[in-house]
Amino acid sequence: MPIYELLERQGTFGPDEIAVLGNVFEEVLGVLGRVDRQDPITAAIAKRLIDLAIAGVRDPERLKALTIQAFRGTPPQNSAVSLPERFPSQQR
Repeated sequence: MPIYELLERQGTFGPDEIAVLGNVFEEVLGVLGRVDRQDPITAAIAKRLIDLAIAGVRDPERLKALTIQAFRGTPPQNSAVSLPERFPSQQR
């Protein structure tokens, strides 16, 4: 699921913010080596980025760094290694 679909559903961000978040998303995917836009991890990356922006993080470099940090340990695409059920930021 592309980030733009999530952003449109969210309805919180204006066009300029959507453009910035879309660019950050693409940069993060490049750093993490994610190419499949239908991959569940790609969708999780988009959701995490949006959550950070909703929480008030608006600096593109900070958004990028925090999102990459959250997913640095995920296995590469097509890996047989399973992911934890929840990311550390979602555990309560």
